[in-house]
Amino acid sequence: MSNIHPMTSGQWHNRYLLMRHGHSQANQQGLIISSPERGLAGYGLSPRGRDQLDGLLTDWRWATPGRILHSDFLRTTETAARIAQYFGLRLEPETRLRERHFGAFEGEGDDRYAEVWARDAHDPSHRHAGVEAVAEVAARMRGVIVHLEQHHAGETILLVSHGDPLQILLTALEGRELSRHRERPALAPASITVL
Repeated sequence: MSNIHPMTSGQWHNRYLLMRHGHSQANQQGLIISSPERGLAGYGLSPRGRDQLDGLLTDWRWATPGRILHSDFLRTTETAARIAQYFGLRLEPETRLRERHFGAFEGEGDDRYAEVWARDAHDPSHRHAGVEAVAEVAARMRGVIVHLEQHHAGETILLVSHGDPLQILLTALEGRELSRHRERPALAPASITVL
């Protein structure tokens, strides 16, 4: 699955491929896994996620990445590792690409996302129940791109992250109000969005 981001590539020094990790065990179990304590060592790719990546690599239709940065959660690391192995690249963990922390909702059913997103729509700086504010997620995600733009040029860079942080980043890059990040079409597991 591929998405094209509407911004023109002439605005960037590099080409960016934003990828959501493949279908994970957390997706399979319908759980919110957003803390490093759980996400770094557990809840990696599901069999469906591994199959998604096999299909993606068999039918790769994007520019070949020259480097891969990824969230250090297990599901994103496993996703990035499969792509890195295919293209003969080394992995570069980047903690700023981690999942949005969902505070007290950690380990609960993923139906609880809707409650957080409803609050986001009213206040992107809220931290209800210890949830990481949308504005904070946007700042750390944009920070990755700013750093890469300042230190690299002419590269194709794959960034492997999570659904919510990528939705928020894309909303920020579009210059839209962060409270509207859920108005974007949801990014499917193993999907790639081109900047």
